[in-house]
Amino acid sequence: MNKINQLFANRGDRKLLSLYFCAGAPTLDSTADVILAMQRRGIDCIEVGIPFSDPLADGPVIQGAATKALKNGMNLKTLFAQLEAIKGQVETPLILMGYLNPILHFGIEAFCERCAEVGVSGMIIPDLPFDDYLRVVKPVADRYALRVIMLITPETSDDRIRFIDDNTDGFIYMVSSAAITGAQSNFDEAKQQYFRRIDDMHLRNPRMIGFGISNRQTLAAAHAHAAGAIIGSKFVSLLDEAEGDADLALNRLFHVLEL
Repeated sequence: MNKINQLFANRGDRKLLSLYFCAGAPTLDSTADVILAMQRRGIDCIEVGIPFSDPLADGPVIQGAATKALKNGMNLKTLFAQLEAIKGQVETPLILMGYLNPILHFGIEAFCERCAEVGVSGMIIPDLPFDDYLRVVKPVADRYALRVIMLITPETSDDRIRFIDDNTDGFIYMVSSAAITGAQSNFDEAKQQYFRRIDDMHLRNPRMIGFGISNRQTLAAAHAHAAGAIIGSKFVSLLDEAEGDADLALNRLFHVLEL
């Protein structure tokens, strides 16, 4: 069974925590250490960002990490080599998150093949059109037992959400707002109403809420309306402040989240 599906099948009532970081930041060789530290500390799912020069959905924190990673020399070939080196040590589901352009340049078939070879369980491609997903990407990903995780936002219609739910597997990435990534102090009533609307749809796939989760309040709101939470910008900033010391960054994150 795919590790993502296994994670959700076995979680029971436990709320999950997924963390995002950008491969190659703050140092080129920090990727493996960050992944292994997350696994040691019980992070349920790990999103590894593929740096890109024009990350339209990302705020300044993740943009800064991507810029640093590219300057450090990170690319897909290097990332796959780093993941291959620790494949035997990683049991936590790994998801690669990146924009379509670098993946197309690498080749969809080659990308999916390498993902399967190095132990990656799925991918998130924010700018992948859903029609292209169905027609081009999904058939290849299915051959390699990879899950393509799709995003929904408060602006996504109910019909579209049900169509996504019917044609994907793993989980649905529920973006808390239509804004770019970045920490928020709380989720306002409009966001809470959006969360309740999706609750009432009783979707087939489990949901993870991301974008803006940075403290106990936003984490609790995500846990109240989904299977778990995804934290990106807050952890990326803490990792940068800790100069790549993932254990120190995780200690600080757990303190902020009151875990």
